Amino acid sequence: MYRSGSTPPHGEVGLLNLAANHISNNIEPTRQSQFVNDTNSPASESPEPHRSDVRVSEDWLAIWCAGILLIISLAAVWLSVPDEFTARSTAGEEVSLTSPLKGWLGKPGKWTESPVDAFYRPATETLPATNTLWGIGGVFVVIAVLFAVATRIHGASAGAFLKAFPLVFLLATLAYTMAGQTVVKAYNLEYALWALLVGLVISNTIGTPTWLKPAVLTEFYIKTGLVLLGAEVLMSRLMALGVPGIFVAWVVTPIVLVTTYIFGQKVLKIPSKSLNMVISADMSVCGVSAAIATAAACKAKKEELSLAIGLSLSFTVVMMIIMPAVIKATGMSEILGGAWLGGTIDSTGAVAAAGATLGDRALEVAATVKMIQNILIGVTAFCVAIYWVTFVERDPTGQRPGISEVWHRFPKFVLGFIGASILFSLLHANLAGGPEIVDAMISGSTKTLRGWFFCLAFVSIGLGTNFQALMPYFRGGKPLMLYAFGQTLNLTLTLLMAWLMFEVVFRETVQGVMP
Repeated sequence: MYRSGSTPPHGEVGLLNLAANHISNNIEPTRQSQFVNDTNSPASESPEPHRSDVRVSEDWLAIWCAGILLIISLAAVWLSVPDEFTARSTAGEEVSLTSPLKGWLGKPGKWTESPVDAFYRPATETLPATNTLWGIGGVFVVIAVLFAVATRIHGASAGAFLKAFPLVFLLATLAYTMAGQTVVKAYNLEYALWALLVGLVISNTIGTPTWLKPAVLTEFYIKTGLVLLGAEVLMSRLMALGVPGIFVAWVVTPIVLVTTYIFGQKVLKIPSKSLNMVISADMSVCGVSAAIATAAACKAKKEELSLAIGLSLSFTVVMMIIMPAVIKATGMSEILGGAWLGGTIDSTGAVAAAGATLGDRALEVAATVKMIQNILIGVTAFCVAIYWVTFVERDPTGQRPGISEVWHRFPKFVLGFIGASILFSLLHANLAGGPEIVDAMISGSTKTLRGWFFCLAFVSIGLGTNFQALMPYFRGGKPLMLYAFGQTLNLTLTLLMAWLMFEVVFRETVQGVMP
């Protein structure tokens, strides 16, 4: 280590150390926590706990929460397996299993004229009686208890969360109910849209109350839901989708980022290079997380970070509604549509929700492509830091932290997604009756919980988005033009690459694992 004012180290090692130092000293940590009581804006959230205490960071808590739910769900099915199940399954007989948790975890059902039917409907001549109240109540208790404990472990107030969570859950229930109406369902207006609208109506009329914000945990809901989704993505499919997904995420993304930045500097002539870079990374990589990481690398102002996040949220809302409609209208396949969604929509949760409107295959492809793209967050921040200290600022002073900064910025919940995928892929392939056991666990509990986590996340996005507060950032037009140019390029190149990889080069491989 060299002292400030002395001759800096030379060569590649010195350059990398300077870049790491530049990241670590100039802005709040990348993976900021949402366990705060006064705001939901990433620009003002409390920093993540010390990096050595990974057990209480938001990403690791999401893995712990999802892991507990997966263990309980698997154990419930495993312990209820009848004695003759293994012998019959080994003999090749078709055996049906149902999770004992199925009746205790649910969501509002379909209805035509009265929304009460979504919760309770007596038996008719053609339809059996339905009662989803117990299932909805079960989900509420599970999430409330689990997240209250997680909130307390993280150092925030569990009481404040429990006070606010019932209303957030009620809004999510309302969104599910609206999406269950038969006419609405026919038009594919899914729960994610209604969840966003419900939240937006509140935040843009009366405003989101301060006391409600401890339960507005957008990223935490999304991360937990995505780790649960990992159990549904068999590793054989992930490996098959991973190769074409790498081309979509790792080839297109850097091209779009660099081209958009050059366009902002040479054509639009945006005065602030840091604003240009943050918007370019936000749009090309994966929204808020990439914006925060890149802002750290290029010493962006708080207002510039807020502008990038505002653009990301606004375009995310529009794209997650319009893109599935375009995919359906053009007759695009679920697989191609999912790859297009995964490579273009900024928010990971929005990608999953938009993919779900197209079908399970689209959801799986979209989530996989986005997960592969998420890996670029830390790498992008580090590369931007290298560029900034080399060409923009050339600041040789400061201490030399290690290259571990890339690991620090890596979204750890992705490890939970991959770990769940590997574990349940092994169980599915090697356990006697594995397919039946894993499928019963997913259909009876984890898929329902995942849907609720996504719904809660989009209610939270709506509650945290105030269009009036964002309007001043759009004045002048250049940031909006930059984002629009970059996203147009992103949409075009991603669709072309997705078509080439998923429909031409790897078509047979993908179709083999996703018939």
